[in-house]
Formats: sequence, structure tokens, C-alpha cells
Amino acid sequence: MWFHDYYPKSRPLAVAGGIKAQTKTGAFGKTWWAKRWIAVLEGFDIGSRLARGRSYARKGQVTAIKIDPGKVTAKVQGSDPKPYAVSIQIDRLSEKDWDKLAGELNTQAAFAAKLLAGEMPQDIESAFAKAGLSLFPKSLKEIKTDCSCPDYSNPCKHIAAVYYLLGEEFDRDPFLLFRLRGTDREKLCGRLSAGATTTVADEAAPPSAADPLPTDAAAFWGAEPLPADVCGEVRLPPVNAAGPKRLGGFPFWRGTDRFLDALTPTYSAAARRGLAAFDADKQSEPDA
Repeated sequence: MWFHDYYPKSRPLAVAGGIKAQTKTGAFGKTWWAKRWIAVLEGFDIGSRLARGRSYARKGQVTAIKIDPGKVTAKVQGSDPKPYAVSIQIDRLSEKDWDKLAGELNTQAAFAAKLLAGEMPQDIESAFAKAGLSLFPKSLKEIKTDCSCPDYSNPCKHIAAVYYLLGEEFDRDPFLLFRLRGTDREKLCGRLSAGATTTVADEAAPPSAADPLPTDAAAFWGAEPLPADVCGEVRLPPVNAAGPKRLGGFPFWRGTDRFLDALTPTYSAAARRGLAAFDADKQSEPDA
């Protein structure tokens, strides 16, 4: 056991509206890249601070997180009335490094297609390796952390709590990993060659030409009879809350329940009420 693990334990002050981990039990991270982030950190052998950090993340002791290129700043409530200030800095890749990586990514169109779809390619680490780079930090030397708490260990449990919440946020937005390395989604995709992105663009259906507006004022402002099937088939959606589910979880959600778990029943109830109102309106229409 590390010597700094003997630092006296303290009880953190309760927080109202803190950022709680969505993972209640078990391992953090669902996607391979989030799990890889957690595995890298847990592989640094930094003692029981990570375990206590998981507890802080699940209790909602983190009150704020901000992610900038190469740096994360956060506030974590501990035993002191004033939240502790946490900073995590990761070595940023240079512009030359990103250009070199883009050259490797352009060798396979699948890389560009997945990145443009908001998905991290499974073998993207091989492209980093061929460019002589790494997406994830290889050692603690590449990560500079600081916390205003009195615990002299680094990382402390407050920093560890932020580590775990970052892992969950990477599930929602994998491009935050690139931001930590010094770039963002728009800049990265802008580096991809036009040839690699054309295939993705060509798959989209061409927009249909809009009908010209009537030139006669009476026809323009007049209310013509609507066709009987103007609404098409009206039924409950096959997938409840499809829009929010496609967008993913709300960033650093502060609610007690999961964001989608809290929102889905509202969508379901609104859909049923909307269908009932539509059916009632149809039944009240006079026979043609």
C-alpha cells in the first residue's frame, strides 16, 4: 500500500445539485474509448485514491467541470466549506502532429466516415501509433494534476472523482478526447481530405426542389382545403424519445435519475395524449 494512502480519511460535506455519476455500481464507461481511458488511469497504480474518487463521483461531490483544449478544471466539495479547485492538464499534440495523424486517417475512408458520424473508430489507436503518437496518455508524466486540498498525494480522491466523470462524458462525446489532446471535432474533420468525406456526403439523399410560391396574392393568402391524408399515418412512435436517445445523455447531468430515464416517461405520456387528441378531433369532424 502506498504511504499516502494512510492520509486520515475525512467526511465530505453533502452537496445539493452536484454532478453525479450515472454509473451507480460496477465499472465506469460503456464505450471502448471510455473504458480505455479508465483502464489507463487505473493502470497507473496510484493506490486507493481511485476507489475513493469513485465514491465521490457517485455521491455528486463534483460541483463543476470545464473542458478546454489540453486542460480540465473542476470544483470538488470535500470536508472544507469551500470546494477544492482541481486542474488536470494533458500534453497537447502540435499542429504538425495533427497533420501527420490526418494523413494516416485518410488512408482508410472508414476512419473519416465513423468520425463524421460521431463515433470513435475501434482501431484509431493504430493510426496514432503509425504517426508516432498516442491518443491516450502513456504515463503519469503526460498528465499534470493539481488540487487545492491539503492531501499531499497526487492524484488525490478529488482529482480521481473528476477522472471518472470524464470517462462517463467520453461515452457521450468521444471528441472530448481529441479536445484534451489539443483539437476539436471541426478542426479534426477539416483536416480530413475531401476524398475521404465525399463518400459520406454522397450517401445523403439530394434535397428535393421546393415548389414555387404562387404569384397571385389571393392564392398565396387563401386557405385552400387540405387533403384528407395531410397528416399521413398517425400512430405512437415505434421508438419512444428517439430524438433525445440519438443525442445521448445531457453533459454532466446533475439530476438524481439518469437524464434519459427522467425524460422518456414525459415523451411517452405526450405521445399518448397527442394521439388521443388527434383521434378525438377526427371523430368530431362532420361527415363529408
